[in-house]
Order: sequence, then C-alpha cells, then structure tokens
Amino acid sequence: MTRVYLVRHGRAAAGWDDDADPGLDDTGRLQAEQTARELSSSGPLEIISSPLRRCQETASFLANLWVPTPVIIERRVSEIPSPDGVPLGERVPWLRQAMSGTWSNLGEKYTSFRNDVVTYVSGRNENTVIFSHFIAINAVIGACLGDDRVVIDSLDNASITVVDISADGSLNLVERGRQANTLIR
Repeated sequence: MTRVYLVRHGRAAAGWDDDADPGLDDTGRLQAEQTARELSSSGPLEIISSPLRRCQETASFLANLWVPTPVIIERRVSEIPSPDGVPLGERVPWLRQAMSGTWSNLGEKYTSFRNDVVTYVSGRNENTVIFSHFIAINAVIGACLGDDRVVIDSLDNASITVVDISADGSLNLVERGRQANTLIR
C-alpha cells in the first residue's frame, strides 16, 4: 500500500483572475509552515509539486525540514487550464461555472486533465507528498469516490488530503482535507 498526501497550496498573493502565477502571501507562508510541521514526522518522503509558484513555495517549507529532499516538479498535478482565449480577468466566471458541474459536462480537454492527474497519483509506488491545487485534488477525491463532480470538497489552503493506493492502482480516500468556507479568491 502506498500513501499519498495531497496538499493544497497556501493562500496566494493574488486571485485567479489577477495573476496567472502568484506566489504566497504572508498568510499563505504561515499556512505552509504549519502544514510542513504537521507532515514533518511522516518523512522524509518524496516531494512533488505543481510547477506553479504557490505550490513550489508551499512545498519548500517541507523540503527545508527534510533536507536534503528535493522538490520534483510535475505538470500533471498543476492547476486546471483555462479555456483557450479566455483573458485572465474573465477566468473566475468560467471557473465558477465549471466548479458547479461535472467533468463530463466540461468535455474532453477537461476529462483528459482529470485523468492525467488521477493516473499520475494512482501510479505512485512510494509514499509521497504532492503539492497541488483545489481542482486537481478534487479530481483525485472524485476518483476515490466514483463521483464525476468537479468540486466535491471545499478544500482549505494548505489542507492535507490523504489517499492510499493499492497494488492494483486503485485509490482509497483515507482522510479528507480541512474544509474552507471560501472557494475562489
């Protein structure tokens, strides 16, 4: 059995419609530090991060505790892509609509995104911490539960969702991440 800790990044310094790749704000750094302390006794384990700054910065707090553990960048655990041609300032309305539906309704581009995330996570063969995003982690939760909704849990920043992977690659949800009362900043 392989255990994977899926960590949502700490609070970003800008919203999804303000900056395509913000780092963490002061609160996000505090959240990342607290999450690193929570996970510190679980490792050292392999650390994987989305290529986006907010995830890499969140991961750095744990990597610094588990020196010399490198952070491996993996695009398959990145943020859900915006539709082609949607300007930065118009991403939030699209995202709100997408979050209220199912992967199937979003179409092939997005079911492929979901499948890439799930395939990558279910293919882990050693205990791992993955720093990722709200929607990507929800994709894994949906795979565990057989649920096609885009959003199942309202995961808080720097929350930890735990899944186990059986030898056959099947996913089992062990622990849901801490829930938030806000979805889009």
